[in-house]
Amino acid sequence: MTRNLPIIPTIIVVLAALTMVALGFWQLGRADEKEAMLARYATAGDLPESVAYPLTPEQTEQDLYRRSSITCERVLDRRATAGTSEAGVKGWAQIARCALKGGGETEVALGWTRAPDGPQWTGGTVTGIIAPGPKLVADPPRAGLIALSPPDPADLPNNHMAYAGQWFFFAITALVIYFFALRRRRRDQDADELDRDDDED
Repeated sequence: MTRNLPIIPTIIVVLAALTMVALGFWQLGRADEKEAMLARYATAGDLPESVAYPLTPEQTEQDLYRRSSITCERVLDRRATAGTSEAGVKGWAQIARCALKGGGETEVALGWTRAPDGPQWTGGTVTGIIAPGPKLVADPPRAGLIALSPPDPADLPNNHMAYAGQWFFFAITALVIYFFALRRRRRDQDADELDRDDDED
């Protein structure tokens, strides 16, 4: 199999496979980090103290699922999206985009309605739970709405183990394909040599 082994293609395939394996191990490390983060999020709701509402991605990752509060100085936009009430009934989550006191913007999930039409809420102080986005899920709900199902860290997927498996699979697949390509190349070379020998005879 090593006779007339193509050097450059072999180096390229081996380096590619090693890169895929390295990415797989990196994803395994990320899986451990994500598992620790999810465990921290699972206990965040039990902490009694409120935190300042996060305005950066780093602060958001640190404070997800903690209690917080904002002052909505001005409602910039309103929308309704699919949502579930605290009682588990499917319907609509009423979302307001707010200009915050002190600067910045965020979304506030005011509460739940059965129909998409929502209240004409004009702003004010809201307390609740920091959810991915980020957005603040009001608790208690505002504008006379029904409470939404609280954000649950169990809804966050930990896909890194699957990604690691994919990278390892890609590495093995690349090596297997290259092995069969080399074997076919060897058979073609042997066939060519037999043809030349028959011509010489």
